[in-house]
Amino acid sequence: MSDLQQLFDNNARWAEEITQREPDFFEKLAKQQVPEYLWIGCSDARVPANEIVGLLPGDLFVHRNVANVVLHTDLNCLSVIQYAVDVLKVKHILVTGHYGCGGVRAAMRDAQLGLIDGWLRTIRDLYYDQRDHLALFESEEERVDRLCELNVIQQVANVSHTSIVQNAWHRGQSLSVHGCIYGIKDGRWKNLNVTVSGMEQLPPQYRLRPLGQA
Repeated sequence: MSDLQQLFDNNARWAEEITQREPDFFEKLAKQQVPEYLWIGCSDARVPANEIVGLLPGDLFVHRNVANVVLHTDLNCLSVIQYAVDVLKVKHILVTGHYGCGGVRAAMRDAQLGLIDGWLRTIRDLYYDQRDHLALFESEEERVDRLCELNVIQQVANVSHTSIVQNAWHRGQSLSVHGCIYGIKDGRWKNLNVTVSGMEQLPPQYRLRPLGQA
């Protein structure tokens, strides 16, 4: 038996269940992709994007990486954002972290892990910047969870500062960037109430004029 046979069997049952509920689901799905949401989340296997928010395939465009980081030098993530915003015309970008994130925890410690150390550097910088605030929390778990929230807030800002998102606003496109966090221990998805929906919410130094405007 193939090592993957159980997964193929699971897939067959899943496809059959959906087809029984909605016989033409996959036929319609194959013809178009019109999600209203882009999910930017962590690669952690315990954080399944569609299941958390109860959406079917086709409803959620997804990008995941370790610790849900958005860097202005990451062409992979920026390409996903650009396609979602400019082509799919999503209305909401959901930056979603999760409590107890291993990447965030690693950024708070001095152990070397390899290539990922460079990837987590911006979270380590955030940890240093917020060291006085984080020192107010008694336990390591509380500090990790708070830094998970702060990391989401920072990534919401990073997404909002991109020319991709700002050009959408210049065009009058309806687009909001939300910061959310997921609790692995209770399955709850929480709004951090840091939504950015327009240029006026950005610090002046990050606001970009429309392309070609002097």
